[in-house]
Amino acid sequence: MGAVVVLVIAALVVTVGIGIVRGAVTPTDEVVVEPTATGVTARTADLYVHVSGAVRTPGLYVLPAGSRVVDAIAAAGGFAEDADRDAVNLARAVQDGEQLPVPRLGETAAAPGGAPVASDGRVNLNTADASQLEELPRIGPALAERIIAWRDDNGRFTSVEDLLAVPGIGDKMLESLRDLVTV
Repeated sequence: MGAVVVLVIAALVVTVGIGIVRGAVTPTDEVVVEPTATGVTARTADLYVHVSGAVRTPGLYVLPAGSRVVDAIAAAGGFAEDADRDAVNLARAVQDGEQLPVPRLGETAAAPGGAPVASDGRVNLNTADASQLEELPRIGPALAERIIAWRDDNGRFTSVEDLLAVPGIGDKMLESLRDLVTV
């Protein structure tokens, strides 16, 4: 009877120890998801980042708010052997919905979120700086800064209509910008 009690206590200690070790794993070491009736939902994380290219396990990863490129690459198993590590800014913050392409040696790195000016000449609201935004009609320095501030506070623009949420941009201005900008 005494041996059984000792065995039960030992099993309990091992179980608690395993729980403590698993609890010490950081969110960048594993993707934390839980199944729901409608699919898989993030439990403690809120950024969805698609890591592609020269990583060990490309795919869609759920990361906590405030995560950096280094966290996304770690979630994808780290760099592949042929990754161009110097072409990736590991300190940059990632944004929800972002695709993070990791180039291979000899490839050209793609700009996160796309180029500031699209090939058709439209300005990308998610990557343009203040001077590029000021080239748009009726956009001065103050309004360009409000667009950038909105982007910094709310994440990427998901549609051109999101400009309506920027103070100082109404329906009339949106219509004048619609064909000149992209996301």
